Amino acid sequence: MAFDNFKLFAGSANTALADKIARHLGVRLGKLTIKRFSDGECYAKFEESVRGADAFVIQPTCPPVDTNLMELLILVDALKRASARRITVVVPYYGYACQEKKDAPREPITAKLVADILTTAGAHRVVTMDLHAGAIQGFFDIPLDHLTAIPTFANYFAEKGLENMVFVSPDEGRAKHVRQVSSRVGAPLAIGYKFHPDHHVSDVTHLAGDVRGKTPVIVEDMIRTGGSIVECVDALVEHGCNPEIYVAATHGVFTNRSFEKLSRPEIKEVVVTDSIPLKPEAPEKFKVISVAPLFAEAIRRVHEDESITSLFN
Repeated sequence: MAFDNFKLFAGSANTALADKIARHLGVRLGKLTIKRFSDGECYAKFEESVRGADAFVIQPTCPPVDTNLMELLILVDALKRASARRITVVVPYYGYACQEKKDAPREPITAKLVADILTTAGAHRVVTMDLHAGAIQGFFDIPLDHLTAIPTFANYFAEKGLENMVFVSPDEGRAKHVRQVSSRVGAPLAIGYKFHPDHHVSDVTHLAGDVRGKTPVIVEDMIRTGGSIVECVDALVEHGCNPEIYVAATHGVFTNRSFEKLSRPEIKEVVVTDSIPLKPEAPEKFKVISVAPLFAEAIRRVHEDESITSLFN
């Protein structure tokens, strides 16, 4: 199809995903210069006219989060000052999403702050995927399209054809999303119940659902340290599951010793999307499935003013 006055640009955080999206759309990425001065400051310049354009910028705010977020803000500001008609930021991974509420006095709500900053910088619309908390959609005063990898994971495991599968939500907060995967595949659901005594520390207290003799598939929105997954694996093994456990997460952040933690023999495979580039030191059992076709179709629909919701019907 022909794209009228359409411009697609890539920040430096995930150029591989941006290239795939451009190929699916049948367009080229716009010319853009991004460099850093000796003191670490970011400089950006669009090397082609964007006046009156429907401009899209692809930039996940993955680690280094502050660096990638600041780069995105600079790109948006440059587009605004260059008279782009509409600026859509495509943020496959939304950093600071775990700071979406106050759990203690005198804490910030940083996910809301980031939403305000993006809007103030000049973004007209946001496209993102599998936010840590769905309520973050309400933090924006501009339209936000919230995509999900649920159909992608459902198709992957349906085609894998594992026997006696049970899909597992590590906590009650993710149960609704994991149920959507399990219902698409036609497998039962189990739910772990956990609490967080401290940052990046979790404890699964008990498990609801029958996992004995079954092959579990743990589904999460993201994996950072791997602590929650390890706690969930321990609980599953204690309840007599088949010691061949699969893990699926939309965003593979993988900080600290996460690869080491997830290398235990009970974990057969860890599947993530390419919303974030997978670190090269990832073990062989870490697999990546692409969400580029999904983002490409969402971008096309935004440009053509078509429904995004029907993508998931």
